[in-house]
Amino acid sequence: MIAGVVAVVLLLGVAAYACGGGTDYGAGFWDLTAGGAERGKRPRWLIDHAMAPVWEVNNVWLIFVLVIMWTGFPVFFQRVFTAMWLPLALAAVGTVLRGAGFALRKPLTRLAGRRLYGAIFAVASLLTPFFLGTAAGGVASGRVTAAATASTDAWANPTSLLFGLLAIAATALLGAVFLAADARRFSAPDLDGYFRRRALAALAVVAVLAVITMVVTHGDAPYVWHGLTHGVGLVFVIVAVVATLATAWLLTRPFADWSRVTAVGVVASAVIAWGMAQRPYLIPTSLTVADGAGAHTTLRWLGLVTLVAVALVFPAVVLLYWLDTHGELEDLTDAELQHGGAGRER
Repeated sequence: MIAGVVAVVLLLGVAAYACGGGTDYGAGFWDLTAGGAERGKRPRWLIDHAMAPVWEVNNVWLIFVLVIMWTGFPVFFQRVFTAMWLPLALAAVGTVLRGAGFALRKPLTRLAGRRLYGAIFAVASLLTPFFLGTAAGGVASGRVTAAATASTDAWANPTSLLFGLLAIAATALLGAVFLAADARRFSAPDLDGYFRRRALAALAVVAVLAVITMVVTHGDAPYVWHGLTHGVGLVFVIVAVVATLATAWLLTRPFADWSRVTAVGVVASAVIAWGMAQRPYLIPTSLTVADGAGAHTTLRWLGLVTLVAVALVFPAVVLLYWLDTHGELEDLTDAELQHGGAGRER
C-alpha cells in the first residue's frame, strides 16, 4: 500500500517537473529560434525577464524526483541509470550548461560573449528535454530489464525517439503560452501575438506527435498502449484532449490568461496518463511497484519527509509562482522592452 502511494508521489513529481521545468526549457527553445541579434532582441529580452524570478526553483522538482527514485525505488533507479546512463548523463550536462548559459549571458556587455552563452542556453534547452524524453520512452517500452546493459537500443528506439520529440514540443508549447501571458502582463501586444502564434503551432505539433506515438506504441509498447486506451489511463488521455482543445480556443480569444492552466493540464494529464497506463509496473512488464520498492521502514520515513516537504516547500513554491504570474516580483514596461531595458535601475 505505502509503495503505491510513494509511486503516485513520484509520478506527480515527474508531472510537476515536466510542467515547471518544461516551461523554462520551452523559453530556451524560443530563444534558439528567435533569429539574429536584432530580430530576436525583444523576444529574448522578454524571455530573460520572464524566467529570471523562477527558473532556479523549478529544479526543486527534479531533485525531488531523484530523491524519491533512489530512496523509494532503488531497484528501479539502478536499472534505469545502468541501461540509460548516456542520455541521462547528457541531460544532466545539459541542465548544468543551460543554467550556466542563462546566468552568464545577462551580465555580459560584449555581443560575442552574449551570443556564446545564449547559444549554450538555447541548445541545452532543446537537447535536455529530448534526452529525458528518450529515457522515459525506454521505460515505457519495457526495454529496461534486469538483464539490460547500457546500449542504444534502450533509448534509441521508436517509442523513445517519439517521447523525446514530444518532450520538446510540449516544452515549446508551455514556454510560448507562458511567454504570451508575460507579454500581456508587460503591455507588449506585439509579443503577445508573436508567442500566441507559436503556441498554436506547438500545440498542433504536440497533437500530431501524440497521435503518431499512440500508433507506434501499439506495436512497440503494447502494455502501455493498452493502458492508455483503457481505464484510468484513458480518462487522463481524454482530459489531455479536452485541455488541448481548450488551450487552442483560449489562444484565439482576446484574453487568454486561463490558457496557462489548460496548457499545464495538457502536459500534466499526458504524464499522469503514461504513469497510470503502466500500473502496476514501474517498468512494463518486468518490475512491479512492489518488487522495485525499498524497505518498508524507508518508505514510511520517505512518506513522512514528503509530507513535511509538502507542508513547508509546496506553499512557498506556489506563492512564488503566483507572485511571478501576477507581476508582483518585477515590473517591466513596453518602453523598456523597446529599448532593451536601457536605463532600468536594479
